[in-house]
Amino acid sequence: MSIIHDANIKIISTMPDQFPMAWASEWGVDKKYGLWMSFTLDTVTQRLRWIKPGRFMMGSPETEPERYDDELLHEVVLTKGFWLAETACTQGLWEAVMGNNPSRFKGKRRPVEQVSWNDCVSFLEKINNLTPGLDLRLPTEAEWEYACRAGTKTPFNFGDNITTEQVNYNGNYPYKDGNKGKFREETVNTGSLPCNDWGLHEMHGNVLEWCSGWKGDYPTDNVIDPVGPDSGADRGLRGGSWFDGGGLVRSAYRDWLEPGFRVVHFGFRFARGHQVKQEKISGAD
Repeated sequence: MSIIHDANIKIISTMPDQFPMAWASEWGVDKKYGLWMSFTLDTVTQRLRWIKPGRFMMGSPETEPERYDDELLHEVVLTKGFWLAETACTQGLWEAVMGNNPSRFKGKRRPVEQVSWNDCVSFLEKINNLTPGLDLRLPTEAEWEYACRAGTKTPFNFGDNITTEQVNYNGNYPYKDGNKGKFREETVNTGSLPCNDWGLHEMHGNVLEWCSGWKGDYPTDNVIDPVGPDSGADRGLRGGSWFDGGGLVRSAYRDWLEPGFRVVHFGFRFARGHQVKQEKISGAD
C-alpha cells in the first residue's frame, strides 16, 4: 500500500485493498480510465470505477457565472479512494432488487427516478443483503463533486460550457453565452452520452443524484474527508437534470430536499469503499 505525504496529510492508498472482489462478475483496467469491476444481479450488470484519492477545490470561484452563495470555494483532501458507479442506477437494476419501478420515463437502461433519499437507502440495504461484501452506499457531496470534476476546475468537466450533445439538460436555457440546444423533456439511457475523463457518464444532467449527507454550509478553510453535518432537514442532490437549465448542471451546483420526497428528475448513483453513516429517517416517507 503506497502512502503519499503532502502538507502533512496522508493519502491512505492509491489502490483498492482488494481487486477484484469476490462478487465481481467482470473486472479489468482501461488504459485511460483505470480499474473497474462489475457485478451482475438477475442478468443486470453494473460497472463501478475506482476513484483514486486526491485533493481538489470544491465549490466555485466568485467569477463563475450563475454561481450561488452556497458554493464557497475551499480545498478538500480525500485521503481514501472509493468505487463509484459508472452511471446512475438503472431501472433494470432497481427492478431486479426491489421488484417495482417507480419511474415515469420507462426503460431498462434509463436511470430510475421518482425515488426519495429514503428509497435509495432501502435499495442499498436490500442489494447489500443480496450480495455479501458488495457494501454499496451513497457518495458524499465531496466524493461526488471530486468524481464529477475528474481533475477539472471549469464549470463543467467538459470545459467552460456544454452542449446538449454532451449533457441532457433543458437546452432552451443554455449556460451564459452558449447556444440553445435540445430540450428532450425526458431522461436518456444511462451511458449514452460522453463520459468524463475518469470514465463516468451523465455526471451532469439526466437526473439529480442523491448524496449521503445533510445539507450544510461549506467551511472557509481546507477540510479532510468531509461527510457533512451530523443532522439537518434536507439531503444533498448533485448534477442537475433533464429538467434544468445549463447553470443548474454545473459541477459546483448544489440542490437539496427532505429525504422523503420523490420527484420525477431525482435519481442516484452509488459508491462503495470506506463506510459513511447513512440512516433512513423513520416515518419520513
